[in-house]
Amino acid sequence: MTAEQQRHQQQLAFAASGAELEIGSAADCPLPLEQLVITDADSPWVRQHFSAGLTAEVYRIEAGDRHWTLKRARQRCKVQNVDGQTSFLNELQHRADIQRLKAGPGGFERFAALVDTQYASYRRGVLLSPWIAGKPVQDWTERRLLQLFDCLRALLLEGLFEWDLCPGNILDDGRIRLFDFGYMYRFDPLRHFNSNGTATPQFHGAERFETRHYFAHLMTLERQSETRALAALRLEKQITLDTYRQLQMDLAQRGASPVVLDWLAAICAGWQRALQGDLEDLYLEEAWRSHWLDLHDDLGGQTCTPLTLARIDWLESALHQRQADLRRLQVLETPGAGEDFREQLRLARQQASTWQVGG
Repeated sequence: MTAEQQRHQQQLAFAASGAELEIGSAADCPLPLEQLVITDADSPWVRQHFSAGLTAEVYRIEAGDRHWTLKRARQRCKVQNVDGQTSFLNELQHRADIQRLKAGPGGFERFAALVDTQYASYRRGVLLSPWIAGKPVQDWTERRLLQLFDCLRALLLEGLFEWDLCPGNILDDGRIRLFDFGYMYRFDPLRHFNSNGTATPQFHGAERFETRHYFAHLMTLERQSETRALAALRLEKQITLDTYRQLQMDLAQRGASPVVLDWLAAICAGWQRALQGDLEDLYLEEAWRSHWLDLHDDLGGQTCTPLTLARIDWLESALHQRQADLRRLQVLETPGAGEDFREQLRLARQQASTWQVGG
């Protein structure tokens, strides 16, 4: 049984058990729990309603002279796979982990980017947090990248792997804030690469940010200027390289296995070589990887958006214009692979158009 299958089995068993998972006390809520449970868009304490969430309805409420974020789990999750169906349970489990980390020595500062939890109940389907008066990140400056990767390194060292660093899960209110942990899973950072153990070495913290977020941002920059997109990649890669070197040293001091340390060393060596050049090959290789993986993530959950279609556009254009370079970089491994990818993208476009999700 794989690590993923074991996790699915455990999560589904908990969901079927009837056991409760609660964080905090209902007595600490600014409104009675019974009112939170029945909150809808017409409730007088609601100031904003965000209906686009795939696993929960989200409300900005006002109570106790301040604003709060209330998530109410959907009766039926819009993500059509086990990870989606168990994401609310998973979020509460790891919110509890985060609260414990914050309560430890130096934890409040190390994990300041992670939103607090005021109260949560799995069986009642409610999650209450302080409102974050921030905005989605439109421009990834050095400060924002440094804050994000400092947070990711701290999480990885504690054995928490965040898979879904998408644009909708990161805000900036003067500093970077993460607030959605439905796809955060536990792993052993001394022995494993991610929550799949050692089975999928291609997935790591920086890759998750690039795949789920950053290359969509770079795709927008490409339309303005390829030079600007390459400069933005160079900034991010230098920060990720510095972060991973520090992560490698931290893990070595904690007794990490040679498998993990060698894996990190190989990633760092590849980035270092690329940074000594113009980054064009690395950009093409990692942009292809990011758009391809994110496309299939959307298709796997049947949760496609206009961005899914834009990624297909990029992939088709790369196949048409850069096929020789893609083969040279071993992205297309066989001579006829380009035609196979074209057919896969044709089918993907049909599915993505059918599986568009709205509010």
